[in-house]
Amino acid sequence: MHHTIDLLAAEKRALKELESLIDRTIDTDTIGCYAEHNTLVGLSVRYCGLTTLPESLGQLSNLQRLDLTGNQLVVLPDWIGQLTRLRKLYLDDNRLAFLPESLGELIDLEELHVDVNQLAALPASIGQLTCLKRLYLYDNRLTSVPAEIGQLVDLQEISLGGNQLAWLPEAFWALTKLQTFNVAGNHFSSIPESIGNLVNLQMLDLAHNALTSLPETVGKLTNLTHFLYLSNNQLSWLPQSLENLSKLRYLNLTDNQFTALPDWIGKLTQLRELRLYNNQLRSLPQSLGNLANLKELHVMNNQLASLPESIGHLASLKELRLSDNRLAALPESLGELTSLTYLDLRNNKVVAIPKSVGNLSGLTYLDLRANRFVALPENIGDLTNLEKLDLRWNKLSARAEWLNRLEQRGCTVYK
Repeated sequence: MHHTIDLLAAEKRALKELESLIDRTIDTDTIGCYAEHNTLVGLSVRYCGLTTLPESLGQLSNLQRLDLTGNQLVVLPDWIGQLTRLRKLYLDDNRLAFLPESLGELIDLEELHVDVNQLAALPASIGQLTCLKRLYLYDNRLTSVPAEIGQLVDLQEISLGGNQLAWLPEAFWALTKLQTFNVAGNHFSSIPESIGNLVNLQMLDLAHNALTSLPETVGKLTNLTHFLYLSNNQLSWLPQSLENLSKLRYLNLTDNQFTALPDWIGKLTQLRELRLYNNQLRSLPQSLGNLANLKELHVMNNQLASLPESIGHLASLKELRLSDNRLAALPESLGELTSLTYLDLRNNKVVAIPKSVGNLSGLTYLDLRANRFVALPENIGDLTNLEKLDLRWNKLSARAEWLNRLEQRGCTVYK
């Protein structure tokens, strides 16, 4: 592609040397060159089987974007520090075990992507990258992060997920411009109170760690809007301060040790999705009915024996997943969920379905497998949008005429 661009002689030589190192079994159309004013400003060499880089690339002094994703690089050479105009550097999916100290010379760098490598440490010089806004280090082998990371005062996004971290330096918690913080899949058993300094966070991922509690200061993160992931920890309670997260839209508490939800959960009125499966919940609070914007409620594999009558107040709810619980009865208010399209009650102990379910005119999927039904209300046959009804592993006394009506309309019925 670069042959059609009138480049400087040094740039042409560098590209020619680069081509000679590419795995010839790979389509070289994956190389991209981007020029402005007859000088190279962008170079993309993705998934080309590169194991090394030619030193002449260090002469591409006007390069602003370099993408080396998906190669087999073991070492990033020291000369990378010569590319002082770089703003974006992509090194994902290589085999890098370390980054050179010269990386700190890239003082204009705004984005550094090094996901899926083998990094065991970061150079202290990373603190010199004071223009950095996005730093991605997911799925490496980091056991620590240098204190100098606290100098990245403009950092807005950081991903440290999938490493071996159990702590972060105190200086990290002063990065108050952070909006996205991912530290999932590490070895944290606690989070310091100073997380409360990160008041601009919009997304926080603490999933897949060993947390037994959260600090009260998480409640100061009132700009959390998009996601709060706390799944796959050892949590059995939440600090009441979380009731302040009134903008939060997505909360994931799956795979923990909760036996109950606090009443204040009903104050999170902007929630769109609440995931609670794989816990030990015995009941849900009446205040749940205050979540008028909730679209999805996932409570599979708990120990629920009943549902609160207030569940009928969830006027926006589209998906209700309740499989693998101990439900014996359902509230009549279930029929008030007029936005519901998906209802899964599989593997419970339900004896009867309330007649009001026939009001769920938008329902497309109804799973009633493995319960204790003998009969079902006939008005289920009036659910004109129903596409799938699963009745297997029940003991229905006789085939009802309304089942024929459903099948004739094209609904798939499993009996």
